[in-house]
Amino acid sequence: MSSLVHGPVTVDAAVAPPTVNANAAITIEESTGKILYGKNPDQLMGIASMTKMMDEYLLLEAIGKGKLKWDDKVTISDYAYEVSQDRALSNVPLRRGEQYSVEELYQAVAIYSANGAAIAIAEKIAGSEAKFVDMMSKKADELKLGAHRFVNVSGLTNSDLKGHHQVGAITDENQMTARGVAKLAQDLIQDYPEVLKTSSIAKKKFREGTSDQIDMTNWNWLLPGLIYARTGVDGLKTGTTDYAGQCLTATAVQDGMRVITVIMHANGGTSAHDKTRFSETNKMLDFAFNNFKVMEVRKANAAVKDKIKVNKGKEDSVNLVTKDAVKTVVPKATTKPKLDEKVALDEKTLDAPVKKDTKVGTMAVQLKDSDTLGYIDGKKAETINVVTKDDVAKSNWFMLTLQNIGDFFTGIWDYITDGVQGWFN
Repeated sequence: MSSLVHGPVTVDAAVAPPTVNANAAITIEESTGKILYGKNPDQLMGIASMTKMMDEYLLLEAIGKGKLKWDDKVTISDYAYEVSQDRALSNVPLRRGEQYSVEELYQAVAIYSANGAAIAIAEKIAGSEAKFVDMMSKKADELKLGAHRFVNVSGLTNSDLKGHHQVGAITDENQMTARGVAKLAQDLIQDYPEVLKTSSIAKKKFREGTSDQIDMTNWNWLLPGLIYARTGVDGLKTGTTDYAGQCLTATAVQDGMRVITVIMHANGGTSAHDKTRFSETNKMLDFAFNNFKVMEVRKANAAVKDKIKVNKGKEDSVNLVTKDAVKTVVPKATTKPKLDEKVALDEKTLDAPVKKDTKVGTMAVQLKDSDTLGYIDGKKAETINVVTKDDVAKSNWFMLTLQNIGDFFTGIWDYITDGVQGWFN
């Protein structure tokens, strides 16, 4: 995808963008994918443990397709065990050869960013990390996430994998763009909204009641109940490495609008415990919620000015309407937005009989003179189907005969008229 935004830009030029202290950042409204703010959103950068959103997507997809169950057992390999014992990394300690449920490993990944647990899940689903990495890359292409490179399932530098790295060089890390990470977060929330039930858990005990019990505190400290608590935040994933810096994909709901933000390489912090990624995320959330709202700008079944001709019908044309309502993001003070609407019809004419609600084209709808950022999937406008308003029955044989006669004489008259005009030219 081409780079459309290089510096800080917003959906409405009249609204001053925040100054976000990060190498790249993006803010979108979740339901529409409308971009509200962007800073270097197409720059390929390290993503650290934000990688695990892709792990979660593939796991929840496998669950949804019945290929895996929450209570299925996962046997811990030497690889997963060795990584899990490194407490300098985010981990829950796993026992070599012991079995854990898919659900408890998933919770450790989603809440505590447990690296060994992520490896164990990948091996359970694909048989090896290398095969799971291939699945990640194919899913990224399928979801149209833009430029990306995956070399492991944890988001760590390959050199942290205890000699077990299977893809890429020893110094490699996973990379995506801020736009791609935001699109992945949107797809994850929309396709598997249950992810938020886990990502919103602030604290939980791993293997509670056993000798392996460990307290898991979510690394997303914007969650209610944690140090930088913000009402409405319920996800989604942090990440930190030396290469990627402090990263955070956050999501929050306020006044019925859900916003997704991505911070990549927040500047000014010196450790994973620094507040920079949270304060910069708050700037973007404040900007979105203070200045924008989702508004229905076109109702379903609204009249479209275009008509379509109907051949051999009781009516010679049929009126058109919008199939669905159109919602988009508008400045918060907007009451009657000015719209640009462009209708593209599939055909110039229809043959009778025509049924009501037949799709005949699309309408692209966007705000006038205030939008340069477009949408997370690259489109520039909301697009809805245009359909026929009514049924048009086929004309009976008598009426068709009269029409044919009329067409015949019309043709003769046109021929004579053209000939007479030719005499004087």
